[in-house]
Amino acid sequence: MDFYELEAFVTLSRTLHFGRAAAKVNLSPSALSRMIARLEKETDTELLDRSNREVSLTENGKIFAKFAQDMLKKREDLSLSLSKDSGKTTGTLHVYASVTACYTVLPQFITLLARKYPYIHLAIETGDPAGALQAVREGRAALAVDAIPDDGYASMETIRVFRTPLVYAAAADGPYTQVTGSPQDIVSSVPLVLPKAGLARERFDKWTKSRNVHPIIAAETEGNEAILAIAQLGLGIGLVPQIVLENGPYKSGFVSHAAGNALGYYNVGFIRRIEITGTQSERRIQEAVSDVLHTGQWGSAQ
Repeated sequence: MDFYELEAFVTLSRTLHFGRAAAKVNLSPSALSRMIARLEKETDTELLDRSNREVSLTENGKIFAKFAQDMLKKREDLSLSLSKDSGKTTGTLHVYASVTACYTVLPQFITLLARKYPYIHLAIETGDPAGALQAVREGRAALAVDAIPDDGYASMETIRVFRTPLVYAAAADGPYTQVTGSPQDIVSSVPLVLPKAGLARERFDKWTKSRNVHPIIAAETEGNEAILAIAQLGLGIGLVPQIVLENGPYKSGFVSHAAGNALGYYNVGFIRRIEITGTQSERRIQEAVSDVLHTGQWGSAQ
């Protein structure tokens, strides 16, 4: 096995999707499948469970993924030690963010990071905001953009960037541009498109349970962009942070309805582990991230 094969396996272990992983490592899905088969033959064990439609790691596959990650980190440290630029902060910063965060929260951070630490390479994994905390806890990301609870997260540093209300978004040319009544009346009579998980869903479920409200749920999905895509079809009104409607491709095409004070405001910002650990390269990168987060002017946070 070589480092390229290890990188390919680590990528696949993170995406658990041959098509997406193959695109990231510039291979065809069939070529990646053959590479994994060679690794399984070399290690004399099954690394992936292909029995279902979804790919998952076997227990030995999880062990091998950890081994591969460790080897890649050691290679990065060795390269840093041997490099004539060993005094510079170099390496890869893994970031987890939603698509919305990529055009709202991340640009200012990336600009500041590139200005102060131009040798740091970014690897950004996009996904449902509800997966941000898990990505940091699992070590897939050193930094993530997330909805931050009022009391924060244990063992995590949080930097608030935006404060935005939760709203219901309706397609401007759909059947739900005009809704009347209290928030209880609306969720009891209008079909809803809701996030499967995350802070917004937790607040919604807690509120409906406390009011003994029985909502009409038309669809559940991952990610604010997917919620709006379904709401745009006129299937219902989607629960999203208002900031999603004010930025990017969704600046037009929707009208918003207040979700009520019960769901409150949505703090969006960065999360990272408080403790700085890992290889020499990883520690330097974490220190650089801390520097940027604490010197940046996040003026819209409250």
